[in-house]
Amino acid sequence: MVAILARQLWRDGAMCADQLVHMDATSIRAIQPFRKQPYDQEVALVAPALTDLQVNGSGGVMLNSNPDISAIRHIVATQRARGTGWVMPTLITCEAAKMHRAADAALAAQGLPGFVGLHLEGPHLNPSRRGTHSADHIRAFDRDTLDIVAKLRARDLPVKVTLAPECVAGDDIRTLVKLGAVVSAGHSAASAEQARTGFALGIGCVTHLYNAMPQMGSRAPGLLAAAILSDAYSGIIIDGHHVAWDMVALACRARPKDRMFMVSDAMATIGGPDQFELYGEQILVRDGALVNAQGALAGAHVDLVTCLRNAVVNVGLDLHDAYQMAAITPRDVMGLDHPQIAPGTPLEEVLILDADLHRCDPDRFL
Repeated sequence: MVAILARQLWRDGAMCADQLVHMDATSIRAIQPFRKQPYDQEVALVAPALTDLQVNGSGGVMLNSNPDISAIRHIVATQRARGTGWVMPTLITCEAAKMHRAADAALAAQGLPGFVGLHLEGPHLNPSRRGTHSADHIRAFDRDTLDIVAKLRARDLPVKVTLAPECVAGDDIRTLVKLGAVVSAGHSAASAEQARTGFALGIGCVTHLYNAMPQMGSRAPGLLAAAILSDAYSGIIIDGHHVAWDMVALACRARPKDRMFMVSDAMATIGGPDQFELYGEQILVRDGALVNAQGALAGAHVDLVTCLRNAVVNVGLDLHDAYQMAAITPRDVMGLDHPQIAPGTPLEEVLILDADLHRCDPDRFL
């Protein structure tokens, strides 16, 4: 067993200074205030691992390419080895048959440690804001999506659905909300009025703020301004490629602290090769960003721990607020309990950061 001096330890919604954490090869064994006792290592933070609601792939695997339980297991395991203890695998726009296969895989994976549910990003998007999503599979709201969400929610599996509010009828949005899905506005060209109508219908979230939506103008506030001014949750990708640091800071200052959360939008390159295929097209890492053949962004080559570090080092957030955005608010979005650090907590569910906010593998201390 080893003793680690945590300069900050997250407990019960707050950072506690100078805590001595005892752990063995599998779990936390004890926590006590530091009173000059001897210890083996000093770290900046010990906290529950992070929660990512937008993970398209990891470890060389994309859920879209392999919509089965083995892919879900692999994506979750790859992320847990990088400090993200809970993952919502994300299926982007595709044909209905593949959506049904992914839903069946999600049901089969229910109860898998680290798996929290399924994010359906599409196919009911605005084609003008599709990003890397396939135009061939973007379509009007249909019975397949309704049946899939109903099937998942009947088993109490968390579901997040990203759609363009201006492209889906109000009654269909209401139905998804009544089923218990978290409905998120994204890949949308909605006006501010259309966005506010969507929020009134029960849309409670916005997918990757700033991206795949029109930017604000003095006479065209759009979804972006409506989101910033709303009570809805907003996800944001803090990789330095999708959103400039100043724009991240602007959104975080303008919005309530408990309404902003980070997502990675990670693709297969995290923990895997530096290129993969999506919709028959090669996607590769170039200068730290994932791009397609035209040089357009195609997901992100980043994990959530890196996003957290970016939020502190490059955006200027304090560690408390950045950690909340990466670990606590995502769980609030989906109605999940907050994890705790306590004796018995398995190390797969613990995040340890060094003074530079890089993740420390617990094996390093043992």
